[in-house]
This record gives sequence, C-alpha cells and structure tokens, in this order.
Amino acid sequence: MENKKARFLIGLSMKAGKIAGGEFAAEKAVKQGKAYLLVLAEDASANTEKKFRNMCAYYGVPLVRFLDKEALGKAIGREYRACLAVLDENLAREIRQQLAQQEK
Repeated sequence: MENKKARFLIGLSMKAGKIAGGEFAAEKAVKQGKAYLLVLAEDASANTEKKFRNMCAYYGVPLVRFLDKEALGKAIGREYRACLAVLDENLAREIRQQLAQQEK
C-alpha cells in the first residue's frame, strides 16, 4: 500500500525548496551535512543502494526505501529519480513517522 501522506510531505518539501533530487544532488547534500533523510527508490539498482547505504551509515543519515523511481520523481514534479535527500529536519522526521506507521 502506498503512503499518500508521506508522498504529500515529499511534494511539500520540494515546494519549500527542501529537497535535493537525484543521485548527484542527494550525495552532495549528505556529504555536506545538509540531509536529514535520504529516500531511495524501491527499484534503485543494487550498486546505487549499496553506495547510499554505506554513505548514509558513515554520515549518520537515516535512509528509507519508498516508491519506485517514476513515482518518486512524480512526487517532486520531475522525471524519475532514484533517490532524493530531505533538507529539513522536521519534514524528514514526519516522513519517517508516516513510513514507520505504514509498516505496522
């Protein structure tokens, strides 16, 4: 089941200018300490997943898997995206809470 509230919050974050969309921008945000959450598409490649899992573990950034590449891109009004970083602490916390509730 898709979490509509989490998708809405990602879109809201984009409108607020608090999303680094795409692998390059997300990687830069994580390394600069600006990312509070990394959202990885469920259909991202194994190499992409390994790269971001290791990077997020090193920099202490939570990582969640949500949506597929196409839906993740649509959520921020762009073409498909394998990952994106949320640059606002409160929005990141709320997105994580929504996704955690979905898993229950």
